[in-house]
Amino acid sequence: MTINIIIILSFLFLSIPVSFYYQNLYGQNQKSTLTAELNANVTSNAKPRSLSDIQSIQNISNKLKVVSSFFPIGEFVKKIGGDLIESSLLIPNGIEPHDFEPTINQIQSVNSANVLIYNGLGIESWIDKISIPHKIQAAVGLNVSYYDNSNKTVDPHVWLDPELAKKEVENIRDGLIAIDPNNRDIYISNAKNFSDQLDSLNRDITTDLQSCKKKDFISFHNSFSYFAKRFGLNQHSISYAGPEAEISPKRLADIIDTAKNLQLHVIYSEELIDPRYASAVAQEIVNGKVLVLSPIEGLTKNEQASGIGYMDKMRENIKNLMEGLDCKQSSK
Repeated sequence: MTINIIIILSFLFLSIPVSFYYQNLYGQNQKSTLTAELNANVTSNAKPRSLSDIQSIQNISNKLKVVSSFFPIGEFVKKIGGDLIESSLLIPNGIEPHDFEPTINQIQSVNSANVLIYNGLGIESWIDKISIPHKIQAAVGLNVSYYDNSNKTVDPHVWLDPELAKKEVENIRDGLIAIDPNNRDIYISNAKNFSDQLDSLNRDITTDLQSCKKKDFISFHNSFSYFAKRFGLNQHSISYAGPEAEISPKRLADIIDTAKNLQLHVIYSEELIDPRYASAVAQEIVNGKVLVLSPIEGLTKNEQASGIGYMDKMRENIKNLMEGLDCKQSSK
């Protein structure tokens, strides 16, 4: 077994370069921007302002031009804005958001929009480079209590918890109303409809996970903190930091031991990263296999072509998670 781990590790470290750039971006930069973000929901340039301070936009066209930072925020924005907005993403689908840095052309493109809506909590470490007059932070005011053990940065993946996702929906709704008050009733109605869907999702997850024999799972990176707390699960992760962070030989050996001690047979990877680390762990455990447990940060090309959305991705996650937790599969 020891020889096998050494061979696997040698292969991994020869084929996957260490991303020192990522460590700086996701760790140090995240710390430097977090405090400012937590104190602002809608901003003008770099100066925080309350919703009541925002001057309504007199949009000559019939639609508000809205840019969202990445996929889950864009999904929420489209549900709330509906036909009233022209929606686009700054971070293209298929691009991992943790190590993204906007180009000059992308920044200039965003500056032509009416509003930029972003998650916050450090995942968009570049946010202060955007000088668009109106910004809405979706995660403002949320109770973020989970920190990465290695660099003490906040876990930004609040959208994976349906209850916290509802709070983000409310913040986006209020931000759009402050900018476009003439369409207040429509934003409220759309947000209510989507929040009802999130409530239904929450109930379904609770019901599905009641039949599970296990409570522990191994995700690829530490992105399911809030989800695990909400549904009474225990998250272990191959990577303590982001998906592009360095994974040491000791960490890989430790997670193999964890999987064996907990008698887990499913190791989870992600759709936008190389699955070789997860595969290396799965090869060392009895009946090991790799499934996707998506942090829902973006879509593959095939998913984009199929028109899959946030709700679809969440339900795929639950199906795969139920297999790893030895649950009775739902008949739905």
